Amino acid sequence: MSYAHKAATDQARAAYRYTTDQLGYLGLDTAVPKGVQALAEKSVAQKRKAYDRSWDPLDASVTTFERSFAAAGQEATAFNRKIVEIVKRDVDVSFDLATSLAVAKNLVEIVEHQAAYWRKRFGILTTEAEEVSALSTKMTADGRADQGTGDARRG
Repeated sequence: MSYAHKAATDQARAAYRYTTDQLGYLGLDTAVPKGVQALAEKSVAQKRKAYDRSWDPLDASVTTFERSFAAAGQEATAFNRKIVEIVKRDVDVSFDLATSLAVAKNLVEIVEHQAAYWRKRFGILTTEAEEVSALSTKMTADGRADQGTGDARRG
């Protein structure tokens, strides 16, 4: 782990501890009413079902699109698939957060769930950025190689 990453992690932990301590000092009843909790759970479940139903048609559309533009090359197809995979992963993680927030019993749990979400997101974002960068570099390099080959054929 790099020093900057460790420092940022330590700073986030300190901010989290400070926030939860301050909430505790307030002595407020931070409990989430059962009715609100039930409504939130139901709403998240409904949104998740709608999302899951829409995923298959989206995936089929992307597959059709890829077949239509097969001439664009395998790298472009892999790049597009990676972007779709990242979007799906991001939506899934967001649904996980919404589900955990819906069942939170108080404000402290809500803050804990959000902190866990952001820790997970930052890890995922780093991985996603590396994956997209590697694919785009490969796609660009292969495109240049193809252009060089095309130029050689013309000459």
